[in-house]
Amino acid sequence: MTSDGWEPAAFKARVDEVLRRFVAEEADRFAEIDPALAPVAAQLEAAVADGKRLRAAFCYWGWRAAGQPDSDALVRAAASMELVHAAAVVHDDLIDDSALRHGRPTVHVALRGAVRNRPPDDLRGGAGTDTAARSLAMLVGDLLMALAGQLFAICGLPAAYLGRARPLWTVMARELIAGECLEILRTGAVHDTEISLKVIRYKTAKYTVEQPLLIGGALAGAGARLREGYSAYGLPLGEAFQLRDDLLGLFGDPAVTGKAGTDDVRGHRPTALLAETWRLAGDEDRERLRALLGRQPDAEALETVRGVMRRLKSPDRVEDMIGARVEEALAALHDLVLPARAAAALTALARSVAVRLA
Repeated sequence: MTSDGWEPAAFKARVDEVLRRFVAEEADRFAEIDPALAPVAAQLEAAVADGKRLRAAFCYWGWRAAGQPDSDALVRAAASMELVHAAAVVHDDLIDDSALRHGRPTVHVALRGAVRNRPPDDLRGGAGTDTAARSLAMLVGDLLMALAGQLFAICGLPAAYLGRARPLWTVMARELIAGECLEILRTGAVHDTEISLKVIRYKTAKYTVEQPLLIGGALAGAGARLREGYSAYGLPLGEAFQLRDDLLGLFGDPAVTGKAGTDDVRGHRPTALLAETWRLAGDEDRERLRALLGRQPDAEALETVRGVMRRLKSPDRVEDMIGARVEEALAALHDLVLPARAAAALTALARSVAVRLA
């Protein structure tokens, strides 16, 4: 670790340790209520066991770029962003019926074992195994979001600092949930790139980059010009992050991404990649896609979808969109007067967000 407390791997270790200790204590308190809750408590800990800790990093540098020094209390506040992310992931996997995350069963799949005594379809009108497990997962996500607010509140920063940032939590939650709702409403609907970009802006971009930066800045007392710069940098970069995720979802190696490569096709999700493919496709290709989207594809069907996309060069179009957004973010960063180390870190983060394998 450098003298001012920043190295990417060391920072991640600091955040991991905050999350491990805090969630373990909360999981123990939860399980003490009744022994039957032990499997649910275990999933609270599993939900925060992995991650790049990007949201915490952006919150940290939102603080440092405003001229504040390294702070353990700030790292705890930044770690709360990762609990927001963990909650969103649990809910998102539930909504999308995704089976894998980080190469392991998602929470609603893992919790089937806790309710395996139920029949698949409870003829008495009660919840069967799958329904009960999904209900438990929903509650795990809810509790993780509550814990995010708790960790933020007890991070150790002065109450006046927390008061400056607290209103942004409402904005973050509103926009995140709006994005999830838009994705549900647009799934299987008309393919439109602008609509797809709006979905990812609210579902992912804002709470991944912009809002953590703004919260870190608010904690630090950042002025209006700096906050505007954070948004100008954060929004396009957050969109680039999700556009890369869309490409990895279909063309990445599941052994590296830890996710099933079939989810976007099976779910007929409103991704920009699919919207661009549809825009470029002729009647024959659209018929081919109609026959495959919204169904569980086998290996041949999945390769057919990929083949159509490659032939139409829609992945190249999305790569261009990613590149343009990263350059937009870096240009906004260049316009700000920042401490040298903060500028270097935010530049490196922009590059790492856009160029990744998982």
